[in-house]
Amino acid sequence: MLLIAMRYTFRQLEYFVAAGETGSVTLASERVNISQPSISTAISQLERELGVQLFVRHHAHGLSLTPAGRTLLREAKNVLQQAEQLYSVASETGDQVRGQLNVGCFTTLAAMVMPELMHSFTTAFPATQIRHVALNQEDLLEGLRTAEIDVVVTYDLQIPTEISFLPLAKLPIHAIVSEAHPFASRVAVTLEELASEPLLLLDLPLSREYFLALFMKEGLEPKIGGRSAYQDVLRTMVANGYGYTLVNVRPRSDVALDGRRVVRVRLSGDHRPMVVGVAT
Repeated sequence: MLLIAMRYTFRQLEYFVAAGETGSVTLASERVNISQPSISTAISQLERELGVQLFVRHHAHGLSLTPAGRTLLREAKNVLQQAEQLYSVASETGDQVRGQLNVGCFTTLAAMVMPELMHSFTTAFPATQIRHVALNQEDLLEGLRTAEIDVVVTYDLQIPTEISFLPLAKLPIHAIVSEAHPFASRVAVTLEELASEPLLLLDLPLSREYFLALFMKEGLEPKIGGRSAYQDVLRTMVANGYGYTLVNVRPRSDVALDGRRVVRVRLSGDHRPMVVGVAT
């Protein structure tokens, strides 16, 4: 058997991959939390060991991969992934949980649940790292199908049969209005009362269909006053008197990002709540 002594390290490969993917020593150092000279030294040592030029250095304009660099980048990523799998296999047979977990979260939930969730998990399992993304429902489910995401925190919106969903909590629907709105002093409001008011619609795949279906079920047609894929934008528009919006998530703060106050009013009637849970 022919044994070849490797004179490069996984750390050098990691720094090379970071530089190759970011195109910058500065960005690579920020990604792996190491000094820029350490990145540059590791790349130079790797080039000498492999006998190829991996990058073209552009003064003040970052790095460009050479053809050889592009090929080796792909192979280096494979090597690092295989090395990480050794830890995964070991953790399956041992007591230690370690490695990277790719977690997706529904975009309207992410800011409220992900920071605490990641901190709690990595505190309990220090050998783990969490890479998180905030996406709409369609993109989250696609990420699960393609194994780009390991686990998703989301709602029970059209979960296909091949994906497992563990329900955690039911979130009833509420209307959000400005503190100057006539409904702000109400304990509850009906869809029929809201139908003539401007609806600021959360414009995300499946989410918008969920909210519009509430009106359809009652034989009503909402008056769309605006749309946005960002809940903070909708809350700020509500706070400024553009209309109302419908939500299931209840932030602890009743202040929009511009400092104006919004008021949450319960939606009366028998309406399907959102169920938040974990999809795998």
